[in-house]
Amino acid sequence: MSDSWLWMTAADLGRGLEAETIDARELTEVYLAAIDGHPQGTGIYARTMPERARAEADAAANRARVGLRRGLLDGVPVSWKDLFDSAGVATEAGSALLRDRVPDTDAEVLARASRAGLVALGKTHMTELAFSGLGLNPMTATPPNINDPELAPGGSSSGAATSVAFGLAAAGIGSDTGGSVRVPSAWNDLVGLKTTHGLLSLAGVVPLCPRFDTVGPLCRSVEDAALLLALLGGPSTDLAGAVLSGARLLVLDDPALEPTRPEPRAAFEDAVSRLAAAGARVTRSAAPMIGEALALAPLLFAPEAYGIWGETIEARPDLMFVPVRERFRAGATVPAPDFVRGWRALDALRASYHAATAAYDAVLVPTAPNLPPNVDRLLSDAEYFATENLLTLRNTRIGNLLGGCSLTLPTGEPSCGVSLMAPPGAESRLLRLGAAAEGALG
Repeated sequence: MSDSWLWMTAADLGRGLEAETIDARELTEVYLAAIDGHPQGTGIYARTMPERARAEADAAANRARVGLRRGLLDGVPVSWKDLFDSAGVATEAGSALLRDRVPDTDAEVLARASRAGLVALGKTHMTELAFSGLGLNPMTATPPNINDPELAPGGSSSGAATSVAFGLAAAGIGSDTGGSVRVPSAWNDLVGLKTTHGLLSLAGVVPLCPRFDTVGPLCRSVEDAALLLALLGGPSTDLAGAVLSGARLLVLDDPALEPTRPEPRAAFEDAVSRLAAAGARVTRSAAPMIGEALALAPLLFAPEAYGIWGETIEARPDLMFVPVRERFRAGATVPAPDFVRGWRALDALRASYHAATAAYDAVLVPTAPNLPPNVDRLLSDAEYFATENLLTLRNTRIGNLLGGCSLTLPTGEPSCGVSLMAPPGAESRLLRLGAAAEGALG
């Protein structure tokens, strides 16, 4: 057994399993021991599933022994955000409102992953009902940020990101409604993929806003993201030969994207310079529909979220962290006609945005315009929590509001990511571009 396995990409672990230099049972035991022995293990995992993990690892090892592996990631251990139903194991979506909720069946993406040979290590902590980009959850646990435990980890897929960043999973599976895969990936120096809405199944996934909810991986490399996407039900992507030379990139230079704080701005500009040096053709332009779309967010996210969870929340409101509860409650005051008009306006803005950006291979923004804020201040200052949360999600929300897919990559500066956005269904194109960009960014 080797602790070095904890820091390998999922793909490299898969190659080790394929070459029989790694045994799936030993690999899973290394991860389970690391989780149990880590001082932040219970702050990252809401619960582990050792019996299931060992059974799945044993089956993977037996398949490898007889030459019947189901794919490169067969036998690789991953974590699951605690909103994916897991048969016989509590799925509580980070909320005391759902305490002891035990589903009978797996979420469809979890079942699909298991059939493909992934080993499910356990369920990771998250923001309550997935409704915050900061990753703060005093009602259950707030995972530590890999760069500073006093800073927010990003959310809502906080534990999914930190399980990978701290070497407690080869990859994490999370969800993204307004940035919940990309923000924690960026703040913990990982790769994160927000998929096109509807591409991957939401069956058995605890909902927040079903019109925006998506499933996506948080991992160490673009190759891992591509492999996991295919395994979860998306397209297969061949990354061989991917290059930046001639790629057309649009940097959004728009008043709606201000302020951006100095550190993320500097990291982003340096990343753009490196992409250009590698042969990408970079254009800068404003896109007026960005600001219009962002202005619609209050009419769309909170009303749908409160429509789903309002009765549950109001039955026991004391069980929620106040800033998150009040964010839900903001949806109660939006009239239904405004919600409908908001969606009609957003559909028109999506069409104009995709027409305006059709000439480009990807649109670039800083993943988050701020660095992770201090946890203690977020806990003690509700106004600070609200303003930082809105700023944190501003850029990632563009991808959700205007549709399409988005990939965040580390820039090399701690907790600073660069996001590449592409049209709906363009995941393969985006991943090839991301693989080339990953090489340029180091």
